Amino acid sequence: MTTSLLTTVSAALPGALRKLDPRLLLATPVMLVVEVGAVTTTVLSVLDPSALAVLVSLWLWLTVLFGNLAESVAEGRGKAQAASLRALQQETTARRLDRRGEEEQVSSTSLRVGDLVVVEAGERIPGDGDVVEGVASVDESAVTGESAPVIRESGGDRCAVTGGTTVLSDRIVVRITSAPGQSFVDRMIALVEGSQRQRTPNEIALGVLLGALTIVFVVVCATLYLIADHSDADQSVVVLVALLVCLIPTTIGALLSAIGIAGMDRLVRRNVLAMSGRAVEAAGDVDVLLLDKTGTITHGNRRASALLPAGGVSDAELAEAALLASLADETPEGRSIVDLVGSTYDGVPAGASLVEFSATTRMSGLDLDGRSVRKGAASATSRWVLDGGGAASPEVDAAVQEVSASGGTPLVVAERVGDGPARLLGVVHLKDVVKDGMRERFAELRAMGIRTVMVTGDNAVTAHAIAREAGVDDVLAEATPEEKLALIRREQQGGRMVAMCGDGTNDAPALAQADVGVAMNTGTTAAKEAGNMVDLDSDPTKLIEVVEIGKQLLITRGALTTFSIANDVAKYFAILPAMFVVAFPQLEVLNVMRLSSPESAIVSAVVFNALVIVALVPLALRGVAYRPSSAADLLRRNLLLYGVGGLVAPFVGIKLLDLLVSLVPGL
Repeated sequence: MTTSLLTTVSAALPGALRKLDPRLLLATPVMLVVEVGAVTTTVLSVLDPSALAVLVSLWLWLTVLFGNLAESVAEGRGKAQAASLRALQQETTARRLDRRGEEEQVSSTSLRVGDLVVVEAGERIPGDGDVVEGVASVDESAVTGESAPVIRESGGDRCAVTGGTTVLSDRIVVRITSAPGQSFVDRMIALVEGSQRQRTPNEIALGVLLGALTIVFVVVCATLYLIADHSDADQSVVVLVALLVCLIPTTIGALLSAIGIAGMDRLVRRNVLAMSGRAVEAAGDVDVLLLDKTGTITHGNRRASALLPAGGVSDAELAEAALLASLADETPEGRSIVDLVGSTYDGVPAGASLVEFSATTRMSGLDLDGRSVRKGAASATSRWVLDGGGAASPEVDAAVQEVSASGGTPLVVAERVGDGPARLLGVVHLKDVVKDGMRERFAELRAMGIRTVMVTGDNAVTAHAIAREAGVDDVLAEATPEEKLALIRREQQGGRMVAMCGDGTNDAPALAQADVGVAMNTGTTAAKEAGNMVDLDSDPTKLIEVVEIGKQLLITRGALTTFSIANDVAKYFAILPAMFVVAFPQLEVLNVMRLSSPESAIVSAVVFNALVIVALVPLALRGVAYRPSSAADLLRRNLLLYGVGGLVAPFVGIKLLDLLVSLVPGL
């Protein structure tokens, strides 16, 4: 562990030394003031050497260096991942299609948005894009870390490909969607290295507060110089600089940037990329969590388990219709129906017109020889039957209620032959299973003050049965993309922050509207561009972890700010009596530490001020341990631990340092 620590520090040290450039410290005015103080005391220690001036100068420089080191260590944690990603940026030869459809060999760096390129097995995809022709197995392990290949195909929500990944089988045609230097990998590298990290609104606000406090204490120290001169208690500039550095909030000033970078890094380590620090911050303030049922709350592998025919319909009739309606359905549910009834067709029958499932119609089916067969949500299919001149079926309604009440999903099958009326044939029972531990996780979210909403295309009865089993707070059943967007807007109009995840083009408006929109990496380019986070694992349950990481970031920043301001109080009891007790004996009552000498007190306070930054770097990078609880409980806990701890620690630390510093000759 010691070797690893030394390796980390030695790797970050060059970056910390480069950050001593005052131009780079303009973004952190607190540390800039410390560096100006270090320069001033260094000059004075050369002009008028003394043990006090030399020691104060040395430890002021170390204070700045330690603050820079914290930021450099945080940035260094993303260097290794950035190096592996750069391997994906190697220039390759692309097979671009010209207007005549003929291939031409060009450099990947010359590709432009809209170009069509051909990629075959064994070739690297030259740039981000969408598959417009073909289907292929693609190795995305260099980006996602997942060794299993994924299927990318034209149309639908699985068409997006990432530049630098490798095609393992077949042939695809890709339309390029990003210019050179602006690809997904380019953005990943910039984010993990921190080179394009923008300060968050809360971070900026805290920086302004720290800057204001710094200005106030500069004025206070300048005023004290005049008071001391008037009171015949002259104070050297070295002492006043030491006082200033101990009074301003140097601890949080030094760690503020590192806390933000580390928060982004914690997301990256979980294979989630935040396109801005504001998104991470917003995740910590989320009030409402929208979660898709399938794949998030349930396992998502719903399978057909039974066929429930309507009155007057035979099992064979329902089985054949369900099979025909599922030939165009490539979803796991559709495949499970084919497995249940057994396919008697070798592919789609000749002359058949396929009706693919859409989020708007919520049905799929097939038209063949004047016969139309549909399968889908109960309300959508029943509406199709009524529009086709058919009538409702009490047996089907009862079957739908029975399946829904059991927590299953009913798919209603219907047909229409020629100009005759449409009729309901029966119900397919799909079974789904709630994931283990979801009720406990939702209870934790509830304790954090977050309301969970399950969004599903299932009917209301099924949705509420699953919601009761999982412990979800609310349900949006039979949801369309428009209804999901409307729900987000209603919640935001009520002053609440909303988080959601999605992967399809139809999710893009809601992802863009949500305060935290997590797009799945397997999703479409439109979804990834609309969201402000991308989950490389394409795991919808990751949204809960994202919220927890956001809260941990806010709690860490608040805790260390509390500690920083609290530990400044103890330094008043160390330095002020040392400066003025001779001129004002009444200040002896403040000398509760009984330090060895005024010089020793000043040096001990400055040394403690520097060392506490080093001591808190691991906490800033790791984050304060987060336990789901209410805001009031978190505030109480942090005030006791970091507020009281921040008051007590300096008294103990400065006293111990004084025992050592007092042994230095010349003090």
